[in-house]
Amino acid sequence: MNKSFLHRANSFQFALVTLFLSIVSSPAAVPPVERLLPSDTLFVLSAPDYSKLREIYLQSPMRLFWDDPAMKPFREKFEKKWNDELIVPLERDLGVKFSDYGALLQGQITLAVTQDGWEGKSDAEPGFVFLLDSKDKSEQLKKNIAEFRKKWTDAGKTIKTEKIRDAEFIIITLTTNDVPRTIRQFFPESRPIEELGKEGEKKKDDVNRLYIGQHESLLIIGSAPNGDAPKSLEKILAKLTGGSAPVLGDLPAFESSRLAVFRDAPAFLWINTKAFVDVFNKMPDEKPNPDAPNPMPLPDKKKIVTALGIAGLKSIAAGYRSAPDGAGIEMLLGIPESAREGLFKILATEAKDAAPPAFVPADAVKFQRVRIDLPKAVASIEKILGDISPQAVNMLNFFISNGNEAMRVDEPGFDIRKNIFANLGDDLITYEKVPRDTSLTALNSAPSLTLVGSPAADKLAASLKGILVILNASGGKPETREFLGRKIYSMKLPSPQTGAGEKAVSRSFNYAASGGYVAFSTDIATLEEFLRSSETPPKPLREVAGLAETAQKVGGQGTGWFGYENQTESMRMMMEALRKSSSSSTNSADDFNPLVSALPFAAPEKKFKDWIDFSLLPPFETVAKYFGYSVYSCNANVDGITLKYFSPVPAQLKK
Repeated sequence: MNKSFLHRANSFQFALVTLFLSIVSSPAAVPPVERLLPSDTLFVLSAPDYSKLREIYLQSPMRLFWDDPAMKPFREKFEKKWNDELIVPLERDLGVKFSDYGALLQGQITLAVTQDGWEGKSDAEPGFVFLLDSKDKSEQLKKNIAEFRKKWTDAGKTIKTEKIRDAEFIIITLTTNDVPRTIRQFFPESRPIEELGKEGEKKKDDVNRLYIGQHESLLIIGSAPNGDAPKSLEKILAKLTGGSAPVLGDLPAFESSRLAVFRDAPAFLWINTKAFVDVFNKMPDEKPNPDAPNPMPLPDKKKIVTALGIAGLKSIAAGYRSAPDGAGIEMLLGIPESAREGLFKILATEAKDAAPPAFVPADAVKFQRVRIDLPKAVASIEKILGDISPQAVNMLNFFISNGNEAMRVDEPGFDIRKNIFANLGDDLITYEKVPRDTSLTALNSAPSLTLVGSPAADKLAASLKGILVILNASGGKPETREFLGRKIYSMKLPSPQTGAGEKAVSRSFNYAASGGYVAFSTDIATLEEFLRSSETPPKPLREVAGLAETAQKVGGQGTGWFGYENQTESMRMMMEALRKSSSSSTNSADDFNPLVSALPFAAPEKKFKDWIDFSLLPPFETVAKYFGYSVYSCNANVDGITLKYFSPVPAQLKK
């Protein structure tokens, strides 16, 4: 036999054996969440492949914006403060190096909440699960867990161990007193807590236990708030070792959401709202305190859930997607047409034209059009109020009656329901323009217009006095004046709060009828511009380059609900306002910055003022190329209500 042939055959056999051994010795692939998490999962947020998601993020316009050389002074100061005052001290408190764990982020990363026996009646609570697939870094994962265990023990803290399906877990106990001091400094100060039982004895099981373990390449962390081993970990380990317990993918609500919304998505979220509602309905009602009776008892919470239509909502699903031409999010409210009540009946708009009409100008920064049947919406809102509290309906009827009486002095037979509610149409439009300057007052009251469609717009505008006469603090009717043959109604409003050193600006609520709509605005110039558009049409928003094509990414402009935002102009005003506020002697960045003021921390200005130095932001034009516009839509079918959002890659980045 030819020796070269034998040599090739032996080489081939050797390759087969090597391949077989490598397959046998390598960790099995971690199953996707639908084949891994238990069927009682209530919430899941997952990235099936973290490496893929990271690459998407690194190429995103927002990451490129952050890395731009023009942002370097702002970025470097923030990152230095972040590391020096948070990361390094936190690493010291915990005895870890976060960089040692960053390399483990390779495959699936998932955060989930499981029911774990929680039914609303007993002391049982939901369980929390965190999963991280380190792929070929399993040895590094094993080393990190061992080092964490040693440092925790060296710090004098107790660690227990427990085996679940032959996988060893270390168990650490956590209380609010174990929060690292680096983190505590950002929250209101609190004294150490020692909870006592009925007889004054310290509770034994009222602590949170954290289970930390590893199965091959998978890091598994679970919570045990009631002292018992997390049932969810037992179920997950059973699936990893060949068991056949029911899994998340067995739920029809999850599987339909996966196929419709987030199949192959790099990141997704799913909430089992039906399970939450079922638990909520089992919770015992709050008993009134006879020693301190409430003179105005609140409506029954379960009635509120039913009246709003939440009881019919089976699930909420959302998936993030990225493509070379842009990125977007799709959300599905899993509520079948037959189960829609309350707010969801209102949200389910019919498939009608929702494109920007010709009078909406191209310089509109924000636009939204909803083809909602307003008379039916009013009737639905009244039903919701009636189902929640009959007293609320009585109060509404009382106000309507007062309005009718006030108007019948001059207009006998006036009826708010007939003159106003019955004259509402099926079209609701809002658009907003760029603020006239970067002051706090201007940014909080950008020129905007709201238009309500009506089959009898002039009659509706004249009849609105019946409602405004009730709402007007002075009790007077709106003033009127003529403009281009149209009647403008105006009513003075209370002056808004202003920043330090700014003068209060008087405002008025203005409205007029034109072209089948009643237009409302607190900015009279914007209202007059709309009234002039019938004679001098503006350059329309609907002719913005690429808008019609981009709209197809969210299902087009015929879904009954369509919106648009010019992110370039929004960001321009934001950055200019932030730069101005940081250098102004009257406006502090802390008073203006919505990011800082929204943080749930104690006195955030003391901690973050030096971190976020807006004076270091570059002129907007140097980074304008990273911003473009976005569109969104809402569409209803027999299975649910879908909301879609898409932001195309800015034109300058494409170049």
